[in-house]
Amino acid sequence: MGKILEGKVALVTGGGSGIGRSAAIAFSREGAKVVVADIQSDGGNETVALIKKSGGSAIFIKADVSKAKEVEAMVKKAVEAYGALDCAFNNAGIEGASSPTADCTEENWDRTLGINLKGIWLCMKYEIPEMLKKGRGAIVNTASIAGLVGFTNLPAYTASKGGVIQLTKAAALEYAKAGIRVNAVCPGVIKTPMIDRFTKGSKEAEAQFAAGAPAGRLGTPGEIAEAVVWLCSDKASFVTGHPMVVDGGWVAQ
Repeated sequence: MGKILEGKVALVTGGGSGIGRSAAIAFSREGAKVVVADIQSDGGNETVALIKKSGGSAIFIKADVSKAKEVEAMVKKAVEAYGALDCAFNNAGIEGASSPTADCTEENWDRTLGINLKGIWLCMKYEIPEMLKKGRGAIVNTASIAGLVGFTNLPAYTASKGGVIQLTKAAALEYAKAGIRVNAVCPGVIKTPMIDRFTKGSKEAEAQFAAGAPAGRLGTPGEIAEAVVWLCSDKASFVTGHPMVVDGGWVAQ
């Protein structure tokens, strides 16, 4: 079978670990040239090395997605390196501090919304004009099941992810006739560094998370990556404005 993203250029933010790394590798496997962006250089460069080791083409760009100048420079460097931008996976995000709503600090609120929601808006702000030049493109934003159902003690995170879903729908409507599709993935509980921080290495805590999904296990970054790659491919040519849930049945309960 042919590679479904052959000749495309894909940008992945938060590509230094977890879902972002798996997606970057999957984009490369399907024939795309990959721009890996992350605020952490070590992880980003390691992802690039993994892609190159498998025979793919990739570069790393350090960027803080909450800062407009850095996002603008990131997209500019991506286009300078590979000549175009066909796909973007806006994935960089943080969970923020855990606390009830009344105890959430303004600092935590601003930082979490700044990266998770403003960051995705900034990415699209600079990605979309490049895609308009080609008359086509595909964007996938990382939301969460926490943007669809309530989770306690994560007020800033849940608000940011709900915002990502609505922002995705707005952009999808605005640019559908211009040939740009905008979708979101809503991961469930996935075995990533974020979950490791929640469980603090406790097998019991991890098992409790796994038990929350009808599938009875945690998801893997690779399972999210497959959804992202499909949404960016022509196989999803009539899919836009969709928050795709990949959660082992969590929100179906």
